[in-house]
Amino acid sequence: RALARLPVARKAALGDRQRRQPPFGGLTATATGRLAHLFATSGATPGPVYHPEGGRSDYWRFARAMYAAGFSRGDLVLNCFSYHLRPSGFMADFGARALGCPVIPAGPDDPDRQVRIIAELAPVAFAGRPSVLAALLERAAKLKIGIGSLKKALLSGESTSEAERIALGKQHGIAAFQCYATADLGLVAYETGARSGLIADEALILETVRPGTGDPVADGEVGELLVTVFNPDYPLVRFATGDLTRFLDGPSACGRTNRRIAGWMGRADQSAKVRGQFVRPEQVARIVERHSAIGRARLVILADEGGDDAILLRCESDHAGDGDLPDSIAESIRSVTGLRGEVELVALGSLPDDGLVIEDRRSH
Repeated sequence: RALARLPVARKAALGDRQRRQPPFGGLTATATGRLAHLFATSGATPGPVYHPEGGRSDYWRFARAMYAAGFSRGDLVLNCFSYHLRPSGFMADFGARALGCPVIPAGPDDPDRQVRIIAELAPVAFAGRPSVLAALLERAAKLKIGIGSLKKALLSGESTSEAERIALGKQHGIAAFQCYATADLGLVAYETGARSGLIADEALILETVRPGTGDPVADGEVGELLVTVFNPDYPLVRFATGDLTRFLDGPSACGRTNRRIAGWMGRADQSAKVRGQFVRPEQVARIVERHSAIGRARLVILADEGGDDAILLRCESDHAGDGDLPDSIAESIRSVTGLRGEVELVALGSLPDDGLVIEDRRSH
């Protein structure tokens, strides 16, 4: 509750903040000259977004995710995350070294060369994106080169379905585990042998909030993931990732006791252009704040009979008999968004629990 009183720092605004106060928007606690690496990735605004890396061992805390994936001392790791301007290669590299694992810094490109390296050096572990692993397996089959030394994998950067994970095990003998990480935060959560969601890294506090706001949602309800990371070089507080997830009940069957999330469940940035102007989740939140009779709300964007944009705000409320309430809410829609919209009052708890605040039903 105390944390929820602090303002939200939005990932989408990081680029603009860094332009105003270079190079890191005033958010670092370590002088630039004392950092180990500076990375540049693309962001929501034109130009790169910069990310600092301090000099501590396992700075990105990846060793925990790798250990949970079965990596152990002496395992030779083929690291196919990118080392070029992005921190992902260093995340896995530093984590592997913290576990005592030697690393082949392969990067994501040149599968022909990599399958030959695997055949000759026999790494037992892979770290990288699922699509890169799939490309290596496909190329090895085409070239008829055996890469069966690979037995375990830590995957991130893309989603992996349960069917794909099972196929990796049955067809190739690779036990694959996922983790969720970002260039700002490092490791956020990781999968274990229990295969029941992702366990939050112990260096973080996670929150789920209504998209576009800093208001916490109930445990089990889908919301935007906020992360507070205890990083002495880059201490981000209530950092809005822009990703949707929900908390899972109870501890993991693997024995780890930290909180669990369901993994990535979509994007919280649901802004949409209506009649030439953008409508954003935070505007819907402001409308709701004006009316205590509203519980949750969802803005539905439709095309009317003439093909023009139309908006409908569906509001959960137990004041359905209040004839003045829809008109009052409609006036708030006009005041906050500059657009005219219809209002529909629905029963409490009837809106889907999927994290959507703006639902675009138009066919583009």
